[in-house]
Amino acid sequence: MPMNLVHRKLCSSDKWAAMIASVLPAWLARFDLGDDVLEIGPGFGATTQVLLDVLPKLTVLEIDHASTELLRGKFGDRAEVVEGSGAEMPFDTGRFSAVVCFTMLHHVPTTALQNAIFGEAARVLRPGGTYCGTDSQLSFRFRLLHLGDTMNVVDPATLPQRLRTAGFEQVNVQHKPKERLEFSAAKPAQRCG
Repeated sequence: MPMNLVHRKLCSSDKWAAMIASVLPAWLARFDLGDDVLEIGPGFGATTQVLLDVLPKLTVLEIDHASTELLRGKFGDRAEVVEGSGAEMPFDTGRFSAVVCFTMLHHVPTTALQNAIFGEAARVLRPGGTYCGTDSQLSFRFRLLHLGDTMNVVDPATLPQRLRTAGFEQVNVQHKPKERLEFSAAKPAQRCG
């Protein structure tokens, strides 16, 4: 989704990348992401850089053409970079061991499209696979950063049920008002018998 110039400069800055590199590895260490991970909406690739340092195989899905080309130039020799929508993923059912997304859900213009992303994440995960991520929450500063941008902040009160409706279990949502929410969920494991 389109981003204003200030927002683009921030998200493509060395300062942003350094902040992500300082906090994301410890957050990721809480999860067993497995051997084949999908990142939805990596934007300029600060999170992708960290993921490539800790994962054996990474695919990134980016809807913005310019960002996709940037990601291919930066990471195309280390990750599969695919242009497309998280609401209609071009991947086989059950392909990935984990799906992650960071600070991108608020750029999805409608709740229905966010829900479609959740449903697609469940579809492309293997049984027992993990879906996890983070997103920003509404504050005055966050609102200013998004003037002229798409901004559809995820409601932490409704997120658990939305993830369950998409087919997940073991849903965990943590919320720090005016800052961020973090979530994790699992696709149900196949049951024998």
